[in-house]
This record gives sequence, structure tokens and C-alpha cells, in this order.
Amino acid sequence: MTSILSNRYSEAKKEAGDYTRALLDLLGDRDPLAVLEETPSELTRLITRVARNDIDRPEAPGKWSMLQVLRHLADSELVWAYRMRRIVAEERPPIRGYDQDLWADRLHYDRADPVETLAEFRALRAGNLRLIRSLGPAERKRVGVHAERGEESIEHLIRMDAGHDILHRNQLARIRRAIGIDAMA
Repeated sequence: MTSILSNRYSEAKKEAGDYTRALLDLLGDRDPLAVLEETPSELTRLITRVARNDIDRPEAPGKWSMLQVLRHLADSELVWAYRMRRIVAEERPPIRGYDQDLWADRLHYDRADPVETLAEFRALRAGNLRLIRSLGPAERKRVGVHAERGEESIEHLIRMDAGHDILHRNQLARIRRAIGIDAMA
């Protein structure tokens, strides 16, 4: 069985509540928008000046490398952008989950360019933050129906995405330590 923070699609339904709680617990009482705003700079700090052979090294066999985590964050940001826009534009749209490990494999996360991936993440995040800032309180309460987690409002998605950021920022810092990079993380 995988960790609740791995959330393989096949196990997601039974672990969805635990996964959501884990992300929200990581966020705690932090301001989710502040976390979302600071993540691009934090990612830059965590991967800047990391040698290519180090950015490709996983912390352990079967785990993701720093590059794969970064690519996952960029693709997750794209998924989040689509989900939020559907919720704003449509009435209770269905929201599908996705298999992050399948995406990592079939979209060749291990061959991504880290500079391009970080730039892509920054652009997607900037667009998502612009959208969030444009929404009024009623729009933030709009919901979609996630296939594994049920009803989710935009406000809830914002909190979950901030927790997701923290999860993977922590993971990147942990990978740096595990592979012996002397980091300030």
C-alpha cells in the first residue's frame, strides 16, 4: 500500500479523506494565498544551483527525484487551473482524478528540463493567482464534484493546493538532505 500522500489513483477513493486531511493539516492555520504566492520563489531556492545529476537522483529507490517532483507540481498546477475554471464557469462540474505516477511515467518527468519546468510552473501559478484574486466570496464557494473526494469548493481547493505545495516543498528539502546536498532547507 502506498502512503496517503502518494495517492495512487487506484487507491485514491478509499484514501481520499485521509489525503485531504493530511494536506489541510500541513497547511494548518497558515494563509493559503501566502503559501501559494511564496511557492515559486521557494522552488527556485530549492533547485537553483543543483547539478543535473543531483536533480535527477531520487531520495530512495522507487521514489521521485527533485526533477520529477518539480514536473509534478507544474502538471498539478495545470490540472488545478482547469478544475478551478470549470467550477467558476459551470454548475457543479464533475472533476476527475488522475494517476500521478502514470503521468510521471508517460509524460517523461525524468527527461524534463528543470529551467523550463520551473518557468512553466511560475506562469501557471501566476495565472491561477490572478484568477483567485478576481473571484468574489460567492464565486469562491462554487463547487465541483470530485470523483474520489466529492463536493469541493474553490475555497477548499485553494487550501488543498497550498497544503500540496507545502507537502512537495518539504519533499524537495528532504530529497536534498537524502542525496547529500548542503541546503538551507
